[in-house]
Amino acid sequence: MSPVRTQVGIIGAGPAGLLLSHLLHLEGVDSVVLEARSRDYVERRVRAGVVEQPSADLLRDVGLAGRMDEEGLPHHGFSLRFDREDHRIPLTELTGSTITVYGQQEIVKDLIAARLAAHGDLRFEVSGVAVHDVDTDRPRITYDGGELECDVIAGCDGFHGIARGAVPDSVLKTFEHEYPFAWLGLLAQAQPSHEELIYASHERGFALHSMRSPEVTRLYLQVDPDERIEDWSDERIWDELHLRLETDNGFTLREGPVIEKSITSMRGFVAEPMRHGRLFLAGDAAHIVPPTGAKGMNLAIADVLVLSRALTSLLRKGDSDLVESYSDTCLRRVWRAQGFSNHMTTMLHRAPGSEDYQHRLRMSQLRYTATSSAAATSLAENYVGLPF
Repeated sequence: MSPVRTQVGIIGAGPAGLLLSHLLHLEGVDSVVLEARSRDYVERRVRAGVVEQPSADLLRDVGLAGRMDEEGLPHHGFSLRFDREDHRIPLTELTGSTITVYGQQEIVKDLIAARLAAHGDLRFEVSGVAVHDVDTDRPRITYDGGELECDVIAGCDGFHGIARGAVPDSVLKTFEHEYPFAWLGLLAQAQPSHEELIYASHERGFALHSMRSPEVTRLYLQVDPDERIEDWSDERIWDELHLRLETDNGFTLREGPVIEKSITSMRGFVAEPMRHGRLFLAGDAAHIVPPTGAKGMNLAIADVLVLSRALTSLLRKGDSDLVESYSDTCLRRVWRAQGFSNHMTTMLHRAPGSEDYQHRLRMSQLRYTATSSAAATSLAENYVGLPF
């Protein structure tokens, strides 16, 4: 089979790869997207649910926000819950911005629909993907049954993808921090119990009350990283959620049938640089943040906005300045998000075996954040999303 020629070969059909393809299309740059999983799988894969203000504004600007604005849930604040009380962080009052609760899988559905409507080339269930010649101006992607000849390659294939491994060890430097706990997450067919997100710090561990729609609740529990999901019955999960989320003012947690449950490890990870030759890394292929700060998907969106501008400048104008600065530009935002996510994580979780001294420091930080407008504003500014 003869190789297919395209300007940008994109590996991965998550939010990063699909949005990059859409942004390039709007600038007249063609791309092909290769995805190892099926379309049905990526459209059902439940991940992030908080869309920052800059991300939402970008989706509106490029014609992708119709369903988000109709079905998404705008939030103007969230609750820090500790000492059995709620302490609201008024996001909009402090920053003038909001967040929108809208599932990552819904954004993926919107992106796939937009790319197919524009006759975009999306190829699912592609196996055996490998990249070649990234140090030249004609890199290639091979896969079982085909080959792409490209001007550039974008690795948007997640933490476990193949793209990052194509950067030589002599070039790539990685930074990683493993947290001593994990999150047990579940989706429940139940109306949310609170109109906004609740971040709860409890002596038994962290809990989060979120939602995906007016009928579906998303909930999380801090658990040990070696826990098995088989050991957590639905009854045990609900009992622990009731305990960690209860307050002195009569809060009632609504229960419902559990649709899905899983355990996810917590880590921070950054790979530098995010570019090698004509290979560019974006999203989880380059960095992972603990989910406490709701930054993962939003960082991916920020990456590909920068990348789309750089590639358009290179491929349409022959100007490489934005390409040369791509990694540094993205990493400034990535490290700020790492810092914020670490702050939220350490403030809200009690590490196993931690001393009472550390616990009292955490509680002091929570109380300071809840009572200081300066501390609350800093948290809110980072949470709603710094400008692109």
